[in-house]
Amino acid sequence: MGEYVLEMKEITKLFPGVVALDKVSLNVRPGTVHALMGENGAGKSTLMKCLFGIYQEDGGEIVFDGKPVKVTSSKQALEMGVSMIHQELHPIRFRPVMENIWLGRFPKTLFAVNHKAMYNKTKELFKQVDLDIDPSVLAGTLSASTLQLVEIAKAVSYNSKVIIMDEPTSSLTETEVEHLFAIINRLRSEGRSIIYISHKMEEILKISDEVSIMRDGKNVGTWPAAELTTDLIINRMVGRDLTNRFPEKTTQPSNEVVLKVENYTAASPRSFKNVNFELRRGEILGIGGLVGAQRTELVEALFGLRSVASGVVYKNGTQVKMDNVRKAKRNHLALLTEERRATGVFGILSVLENTVIANQKEYTTAGVVNNHKRYKVAQESCKQLNVKTPNLEVHMENLSGGNQQKVLIARWLLTNPDILILDEPTRGIDVGAKYEIYTIMLDLVARGKSVIMISSEMPELLGMSDRIMVMCEGRVTGFLNDKENFSQVEVMRLATQFGQQQAEVQA
Repeated sequence: MGEYVLEMKEITKLFPGVVALDKVSLNVRPGTVHALMGENGAGKSTLMKCLFGIYQEDGGEIVFDGKPVKVTSSKQALEMGVSMIHQELHPIRFRPVMENIWLGRFPKTLFAVNHKAMYNKTKELFKQVDLDIDPSVLAGTLSASTLQLVEIAKAVSYNSKVIIMDEPTSSLTETEVEHLFAIINRLRSEGRSIIYISHKMEEILKISDEVSIMRDGKNVGTWPAAELTTDLIINRMVGRDLTNRFPEKTTQPSNEVVLKVENYTAASPRSFKNVNFELRRGEILGIGGLVGAQRTELVEALFGLRSVASGVVYKNGTQVKMDNVRKAKRNHLALLTEERRATGVFGILSVLENTVIANQKEYTTAGVVNNHKRYKVAQESCKQLNVKTPNLEVHMENLSGGNQQKVLIARWLLTNPDILILDEPTRGIDVGAKYEIYTIMLDLVARGKSVIMISSEMPELLGMSDRIMVMCEGRVTGFLNDKENFSQVEVMRLATQFGQQQAEVQA
């Protein structure tokens, strides 16, 4: 093997109306972690899909282990020694974990699958990644973070020389991230190479040996991670200085209460209990907490997606019942869900359909759809939110994560909500797209709308919220009311205060 285990030389990839990759090169050394960074739409995933055989490049050359290769399928990539852990996990939920891992290569006896051998091989594999679960458990019963570790085990099972990890920590807690890093260090010590795609600067600087940055389908450059800082990375990613991570907020919330929630308790005994809070006009109310705090369950119940055992909701001083989505929309609430691909995006439908689908009746008269009106409204909405797409007929699945998120925001803004609920609005989105979404949020509250924002990113929670409500294991443990003195320490203290009384905290 030479200096590099992988050389991607001047890779070019064209889509209708778009040059996705413009002579991009990437060189990966054996036994290293090579980070690949760039804004959404920079071409990172497209480049990796060319390496993994999902796309075929239109120009350039791939050299693997010193030999030129033409990768025409994922099967060939795996056999060659390249495996990929995708950002969005798609397990076969009703089959055991071990079948998910060995699918297409089951150990067999003369006439049938050898389930005992498969069980034992999986058990041995899990030991290598310190994963303590039963191989026969159904994949659909596992948490997203456990499924992520299962995918890593699957990649290890191919004995790959290069493992691509696309946003591997997007659904992991801090403890699980440390576990992942320990596994990566072990793989690196075995001489394997990791191509690590992430938007989390601190992770990149901690785990990487080298960092390559892309912008608009082109190379910006490659640097040793030790020579980089967060500010340098951001500057090279976006091509400009982002001195402020958050836009300046020029308006203040009024004292008018637009939503009041009293003693809200879920029908499920393991979910939220006795939740009380108020939301004011023009306010961004942040909701903080750790995994299992039941924040998502709370906002889904407010939007009529989950059953409630007791509690009262007042909208503009009037008691309302929102036990289904239609009633929530009628009361001018909108919800942007946490998992956009699973519960928001219609991947095989066009950007046009995804934009107008929540407000379809506005474009229908006597059963006849007014396509001209739909197109005009969608075009205006996508333009206002700076959605980057060649046209509105492009399938939603072909947009970058940041642009998909902006389309989903456009969808809900067309319903003219008074209250927009955003659950992890910038998860898996680069700093440039984040800034644009923050600007949209501030524009909304400046126009008298109100926002409830769940965020697990502490800088985002502290930087964008006017007030912060913190939850722990289904209960509200406190409020941070003084924006000038928001404290990460105080949020974490409240997020671990299960069993204590709800308290107003002037932090």
